[in-house]
Amino acid sequence: MSVSDHEYLKKILLAPVYEVALNSELSAMSRLSQLIGNDVFLKREDQQPVKSFKLRGAYNRLSTLTEDELEAGVIAASAGNHAQGLAYGAKMKGVHATIVMPETTPEIKIEAVRRFGGSHVNIVLHGTNFDMASKHAQALSASQGYTFIPPFDDPDVIAGQGTVARELLEQNPNLDIVFVAIGGGGLAAGIAVYLKQLKPDIQIIGVESEESACFTAAMEAGEIVTLPSVGIFADGVAVKTMGTETFRLCSRLLDGVMTVSNDEICAAIKDIFDDTRVIAEPAGAMSVAAIKKYTAQQGIKGKKLGGILCGANINFHTLRYVSERCELGEQKEAVFAVKIPERRGAFKQFCETLGGKAITEFNYRYANDTDAHIFVGVNLKGGKQEFAALKDSLSAKEYSCFDLSDNELAKLHVRHMVGGRPPTLLNETVFTFEFPEHPGALLTFLNTLGEQWNLTLFHYRNHGAAEGLVLAGFQIPPDSREEFDVHLTQLNYEYKEVTQDPAYQFFLS
Repeated sequence: MSVSDHEYLKKILLAPVYEVALNSELSAMSRLSQLIGNDVFLKREDQQPVKSFKLRGAYNRLSTLTEDELEAGVIAASAGNHAQGLAYGAKMKGVHATIVMPETTPEIKIEAVRRFGGSHVNIVLHGTNFDMASKHAQALSASQGYTFIPPFDDPDVIAGQGTVARELLEQNPNLDIVFVAIGGGGLAAGIAVYLKQLKPDIQIIGVESEESACFTAAMEAGEIVTLPSVGIFADGVAVKTMGTETFRLCSRLLDGVMTVSNDEICAAIKDIFDDTRVIAEPAGAMSVAAIKKYTAQQGIKGKKLGGILCGANINFHTLRYVSERCELGEQKEAVFAVKIPERRGAFKQFCETLGGKAITEFNYRYANDTDAHIFVGVNLKGGKQEFAALKDSLSAKEYSCFDLSDNELAKLHVRHMVGGRPPTLLNETVFTFEFPEHPGALLTFLNTLGEQWNLTLFHYRNHGAAEGLVLAGFQIPPDSREEFDVHLTQLNYEYKEVTQDPAYQFFLS
């Protein structure tokens, strides 16, 4: 399967992707450039007909098929941009394509595939996750004679994505560093194998979500590894296992890899919107998040930096989450917990200690006759340094305070639940779950766990992904914990016990 660098260069230069794809713009981000002291340019793959770069690789692979293979049809497993890219390419090529998607796929994504593919696409819903859908697609490929079109681990797909680099170098040959999001690695591999041959001194930095860093894990292990689970926010890069060929290329050609958090991604979505008025999907904003983080860490000034806006297929309702989290990602807000005396005037005195800072959130709950626990958000102008000074001033006034700005449980669930505390002590164990977003998921949960053990806490928050995030508590007598764990395994939802998390302990236990 491995292809030489020279052969990749030839494939990229001869790729017929412009039969369907656009030579997307390279937009200067003037506002961000001024903010960080570097010239930042953004490759606008949101301008493609399917709003992502995936069309390039899918169509290039289709273009290599024989007449017999085209006649037999193609198949892929995807619930995202690869499905839409292949659907559009199949329609333009006049090929019949079968797209296998999990039964949990949001209707908006199913409809997008139908719209792009029209009568040339048959959508098959199978299983409750991507792995099940992929296995079914492979089985159909074998039994029906369809050609399987992989999303990233294929030389022709990689070459198709590499056409992004061809345009990038033509549009600005003076770039110093290029930042590229990594999921399965197809885009990063294609860009790297092209740029490093024509401009060896250019630096290429791969960017992963902290919640799906399969390349980072593989580099640390010295071989490809499979992550036990991946996060669901940046779903465009939510890949557990990197491709064999993409790992071979990326591990050799990239100059480094870094990770970015969900909050940093949300801040980058806002940065892109402020400069271009385009709303990037989370994976599409990762390169900008990395540019901000990398330049701050390395103290870089006066360089020409390129990022790839690799997709803009964002669920509209995800914007609620993005808006809520972007100021934390920009370090313009801090959230923290404080214990104050339960007496008249205590709140006023606490606010005076804040020194006139704007309060963005305040949640209070009576704890006992002597103390009150409060959840506070404050607006910051000076970032972490300003918050450090604030904590010092609170300590000087003998307030007990701890920072929750990086506590995911606090930001996602607890901030919306402060005030719920049981009147008596409970033998309570608390978990986070990822619920598949389809009818019957809650009933499955209750039938599996909720009849034998008393449900003591339940909070659900959807942020527009294929899974919903749930916080749930149960009364589990010690002698039945082993049996409970068996039922957890039968449920087969991603979960994590968080009973000892300080956010839960402080406000809800």
